[in-house]
Amino acid sequence: MTIHAALLGTGAALPARRVSNAELSATMDTSDEWIIERTGIRFRHVAGEGETTASLATAAARKALAAANLTPDQIDLIILATATPDQTFPASATRVQAALGIRDCIAFDVAAVCSGFLYALGVADSMIRSGAARHALVIGAETFSRILDWEDRTTCVLFGDGAGAVVLGATEEQRGILACKLHADGRFNDMLYVDGGPSTTQTVGKVRMKGSEVFRHAVTNLASVLEEVMTTTGLTTADIDWVVPHQANKRILDGTARKLGLDPAKVIVTVDEHANTSAASVPLALDVAIRDGRIRPGDLVVLEAMGGGFTWGAAVLRV
Repeated sequence: MTIHAALLGTGAALPARRVSNAELSATMDTSDEWIIERTGIRFRHVAGEGETTASLATAAARKALAAANLTPDQIDLIILATATPDQTFPASATRVQAALGIRDCIAFDVAAVCSGFLYALGVADSMIRSGAARHALVIGAETFSRILDWEDRTTCVLFGDGAGAVVLGATEEQRGILACKLHADGRFNDMLYVDGGPSTTQTVGKVRMKGSEVFRHAVTNLASVLEEVMTTTGLTTADIDWVVPHQANKRILDGTARKLGLDPAKVIVTVDEHANTSAASVPLALDVAIRDGRIRPGDLVVLEAMGGGFTWGAAVLRV
């Protein structure tokens, strides 16, 4: 008997405040045209008072549970991918657990920045396959606006806040997560990082990035891991119905599609509306495409992301 982790439901949550490029250009040296030309971003959501990573994660989790027709007490594993937790400790996943009214389950955070959701998905898949869990909530949630330098136009225009969640369940059917490949290379720490931390500066710090270097590595690494995960399944890019990539930059999405010979129409794009929401990016885009009917039961979907570290990964999913 082979157990797979099937996708049972998705959910998403965004802060109430929606910020346009025009609004940003009123307070900094930038413009709508400059941002769109370089990134494809038009809007982003920014967390306000009372909106935190855990509160957004909880809202997304509730929607995913409703879509899966499950109650919170049926969840025995919560993995929250985030680089912006509510507290240094305990894990923000435990705040989600408490908010959902779950008295006892496995709950922990994963920190792999923009690749965090893929890392969390891989861990949940392994735990479900091993029998350690039967129903899992896997969440990517961020309030990146709180670690941005709002005087640095090269970074602050790129990011937004939000959360996306999926419910996975054990099944013997040939669907769900078919393969997952994850990588990291810590030599590139200074390409994309936060210049603070409890053990070094005793501060939270701000996001710093060498954009052109990140772009170059992103296109190469994402194309490579997508080919790798497809080879593992014995499938080819021609079998792919949809690619749900990390929504960092429209040019990265286009460059990766060209490198792989993928039809751009098969790539789910939400970066224009959400900007880069780090670990929330992939599950947010997945939820959008499932709810608007593009991704349907039986479709073969590839998820992929790259983030600071560098970390990167991809997963093949039969919906």
